[in-house]
Amino acid sequence: MALDKLLENEAQAEIDRIRAEARGRAEKIVADARERAQNLLESRRRALESQRQAGLVRARSAADLEMSASRLSASESGMTQVYDLVNQYLGSVTGAPEYRDVLTRLVQEARQAVPDAEAVEVNPADLGLGRIIVQDIPVRENPQIQGGVRVIARGGKSGITNTLTGRLERVKADMAPQINRILAE
Repeated sequence: MALDKLLENEAQAEIDRIRAEARGRAEKIVADARERAQNLLESRRRALESQRQAGLVRARSAADLEMSASRLSASESGMTQVYDLVNQYLGSVTGAPEYRDVLTRLVQEARQAVPDAEAVEVNPADLGLGRIIVQDIPVRENPQIQGGVRVIARGGKSGITNTLTGRLERVKADMAPQINRILAE
């Protein structure tokens, strides 16, 4: 019996050792699995945070772009209104008493640019005034001319147009930043 008991004790000890070893391996497997799961969760969390940050950046960029577009649209609308008002005013200048002085200066400047002028063209409404201002060369009607003159040379092959609206068009780009600043205030 002692041998049976001894064999039984030895077998039980071997079983306990194998169980303890299996428990240790199982605990290591579980710990490794938990660590991998935690790493995977952290990796997913970082990826989601990166996606969220990228989405925020895109949303901010889109909002900035939309705001810039709105400002530009408002600015363009304001500029259009300003130029419409200026053009209306320039259209009404032809009826003002000082228009004679304005037209005289426009004629003088155009004739300086074209010294061999053969004729001056003005709007039909300005024909009488044009003939008073220019007496040495013919003054003709040209319905295309508004608020200014066209001086013709070499049989109409060359010439220069000097009108108030033409001057406005030439300085529009230079004036735009100043007008935008005023409109923004």
